[in-house]
Amino acid sequence: MRIRPGLCSVTFRDREPARIAALAAEAGLAAVEWGGDVHVPPGDTARAGEVARVTRDAGLAVSSYGSYFRATAGERIDAVLDAAEALGADRVRVWAGRRGSADATADDRAEVTAGLVRAAEAAGERGIRLALEYHGGTLADTPPATRRLLADVGHPALGAYWQPTVGADDDTALAEYAALAGQVDAVHVFSWWPRTERHPLATREGLWRAFFAEAVSAAHPPRDALLEFVPEDDPAALAGEAAILRSWIADASRGTQDTPG
Repeated sequence: MRIRPGLCSVTFRDREPARIAALAAEAGLAAVEWGGDVHVPPGDTARAGEVARVTRDAGLAVSSYGSYFRATAGERIDAVLDAAEALGADRVRVWAGRRGSADATADDRAEVTAGLVRAAEAAGERGIRLALEYHGGTLADTPPATRRLLADVGHPALGAYWQPTVGADDDTALAEYAALAGQVDAVHVFSWWPRTERHPLATREGLWRAFFAEAVSAAHPPRDALLEFVPEDDPAALAGEAAILRSWIADASRGTQDTPG
């Protein structure tokens, strides 16, 4: 399966959806993950329907709905799923609580696990898949913690995202992906180094070329590789960043075709 290049709309939070869709299409991308913080608020099905139309008109697919659902006590996912359904998204990004795995108590784990079970059941009934944001400060902050949470929830409608851990060198980041590879549905692509300093994508070419070489040949490759943030949040930077992303995916895909069977 060819990995699909796309864009997270949060890259340009201050732009309107029509402009974001146009930028993505002009850059040769195939899909957009629409964020739930600004562009498609939870429960606003009219707005979601309009963004779905804008996306189609630009010749793009809706990759996913980037929600901020945390699966904490009292939180319901209904409004998130309503927006995702109206948007035409078959995947929703969710977050695993508000505490990192090293700091979480047994009660924290039980609360988030129960919340994700309820959310996955509700999503599955609508034909929507959930995927955990792989992120610090949550119960999906390391490969072992993420695998444990997925096993504890134990629902086929729940998978995971992946992105390089902030501060991780290339070898560490690649090892983290390898430990999760069979459960990764999508990847957020950026080049930060050594912490959250944003650099052009090519700055970490070694990391990303090695990642795509491994990802395209995996038994369960990620469906989407989504650009998340560009240097200076500059829309003019997107075309070049997207061209590099597309070239890496194409090169890795050719590599698998050239491998003797």
